[in-house]
Amino acid sequence: MYKISVAGTGYVGLVAGVCFAEVGHHVTCVDIDENKVQSMKQGISPIFEVGLEELMRKNYEAGRLHYTTDYASAYKEADAIFIGVGTPEQPDGSANLSYIATAARQIAENIEKDCLVVVKSTVPVGTNDKVEQFIKDFLVHDVKVEVASNPEFLAQGTAVYDTLHAKRIIIGTESKWAKDILMKIYEPFHLPIVSVTRRSAEMIKYASNDFLALKISYMNDIANLCELVGADIQDVAKGMSFDERIGAKFLNAGIGYGGSCFPKDTKALEYLARQNGYELRTVKAAIDVNTDQKTILFKKASRRLITFHGLKVAVLGLTFKPGTDDLREAPSLENVPLLLEQGAEIYAYDPVGINNFKRKYPEGRNGRGTIRYVNKPEEALSEANVCFIFTEWGEIKAVKPAEYKKYMRTPLVYDGRNIYEIDVMKDAGVEYCSVGRK
Repeated sequence: MYKISVAGTGYVGLVAGVCFAEVGHHVTCVDIDENKVQSMKQGISPIFEVGLEELMRKNYEAGRLHYTTDYASAYKEADAIFIGVGTPEQPDGSANLSYIATAARQIAENIEKDCLVVVKSTVPVGTNDKVEQFIKDFLVHDVKVEVASNPEFLAQGTAVYDTLHAKRIIIGTESKWAKDILMKIYEPFHLPIVSVTRRSAEMIKYASNDFLALKISYMNDIANLCELVGADIQDVAKGMSFDERIGAKFLNAGIGYGGSCFPKDTKALEYLARQNGYELRTVKAAIDVNTDQKTILFKKASRRLITFHGLKVAVLGLTFKPGTDDLREAPSLENVPLLLEQGAEIYAYDPVGINNFKRKYPEGRNGRGTIRYVNKPEEALSEANVCFIFTEWGEIKAVKPAEYKKYMRTPLVYDGRNIYEIDVMKDAGVEYCSVGRK
């Protein structure tokens, strides 16, 4: 088993570190936040992820998992160091690599033995070549160091399962030495391993994520046309799903994709193409469709209502998807400010995302409108004039059609996730608007 250090304890770094410990490696997770480190030592995860805290406690108690802010000691004797820090989007669509550079320099100045540095963060093609040279430029001790690419393909909400039961492990290396180390590190996972060059590994990550984003935007585009011609997007998707060349996943129409990957990765790849004098037209189209899709229900509701001023608006779902407390690129972040600008009185419900949302929109008055946070969907719906559904949490799907009629002052529902059957909502006396259906 290997002595592994992991730089960064977000979705990528923490999940990877915990799963490495779970299969028997000795892992040290590094973060600059002392409070965060102390919380993790107590088994408290900084992110909401199913099954993560249980594995954190199990492996910490077993002595295989450690947390520290002391990166010098963590990197000093590591056999392999995985970089899992953020690469946030910049205004021009490019990836911010400053966190990668900081980690790389700290590694260079502190490793004292031969070491493989593995970048799990999503980075533009060619970045790992630069990271390797950067580390060698700042290297203090005379040791062998090489950089490998090992992109992650986990989905938020199922990250632990996706790591331990991955469809494939992608490793990008430039030498047999680096390849052999990574193969041995991943051997206990008993998963298929695809070994390619560093640049191919980097591109596989972007190409995979952007293809899925393309599928989502394509279905949303078709959904919008379905409404105009009288077809039902769910019937269309069902018919498409039987074709093995298409598959059944990522065919659900709605109000667009969000999260930490698809929005950032589509923009980063489109930026990379432009920098190389190429127009990636398909990805650009996916970005444009997704941007418009996020506020499509707000626009429909605006045409139906004179104004939102003084209206009680129920918002069900704040996170970008169920199973996570992540708000990044969530449709709620596009729609809530529009509602507040018009003076809406918002009552918002989400089973796990409220605390994060409060940091952006504190309870009470925000501009012309107000926002209140409630513990149950029924509290949000009580005497509401209109309801928006942005996330398909199980707690929200459990609300019966008749309850909208029962609780709301005006049972007017805009469903961005197509949770309900149109006829059932109509029979319940609800004025119901979804995506791609009439």
